[in-house]
Amino acid sequence: MTSSRRYNLKSLMLQIAQDRLKQEAEDRVTERKRYMEEHCPDLSLPSGVQELQELCKKIHANIDKVDEERYDLEAKSTKGASEVEDLKFKVTDLKGMKKPALKKVRMSADQMLQALLGSKHKVNLDLRANLKQVKKEVKEEPAEAVGDWRKNIEDKAGMGGRKKMFEGAES
Repeated sequence: MTSSRRYNLKSLMLQIAQDRLKQEAEDRVTERKRYMEEHCPDLSLPSGVQELQELCKKIHANIDKVDEERYDLEAKSTKGASEVEDLKFKVTDLKGMKKPALKKVRMSADQMLQALLGSKHKVNLDLRANLKQVKKEVKEEPAEAVGDWRKNIEDKAGMGGRKKMFEGAES
């Protein structure tokens, strides 16, 4: 199909759609006029009090009738909505629930037990309280070994502490 042919068909389709939209708009206008003439006749105000009272009674009767219809339709729609909800529940029961992806939650042992048993049970699971107390032994180094570091520096300086030997040989 050539591009000119495609363009021509597209323009024809748009033209037909536009004509149909205009026709639908005109049909809606004529339908509205017909409905208004049928259900809302021209208002002719009576001149006497008796006639006015009868007109008011007719209008009230129409209002009551419309209210009853509205109530019935509202009850019907709520009943339908509840049936839809029930059917949705039945469908999910038949299908089975999809399990959601669980997230990793950090929780202490106390919090887990409280979540499982409920808030009524007070369970304290302090594992450290059950452990033995171990005293740490502190090793004391002899005071002589810790002495002044500057005193022994010459002894250990150079060639693995042999500096003394050479100094002693010179003198």
